[in-house]
Amino acid sequence: MLASVRLQSKQSGEINKFLSAFYNTDLEIGNKLKWEKKYANPIEIAEIIGVFADNSEKFNIKMWINLDKDIYIKISANNANYIIKYLYERYPY
Repeated sequence: MLASVRLQSKQSGEINKFLSAFYNTDLEIGNKLKWEKKYANPIEIAEIIGVFADNSEKFNIKMWINLDKDIYIKISANNANYIIKYLYERYPY
């Protein structure tokens, strides 16, 4: 199973602003209110979680990650460091 990151917002353009800043380019995903990306290597999720947590007050978006079938974990500034540590412990490669 592939790990995934899901972003959701109630405000048009927020996800595009966040991802454009994260990737340092204009992704032009428009005014979508949902975005999801799958990762073959779950460790790659750690970077976007860290950026999200550091900038959570700047953007009106919610982040969820999925590591196991049908189980989603909501990411917040309070739990981001714990989740990143967990990723490196669970996937030590």
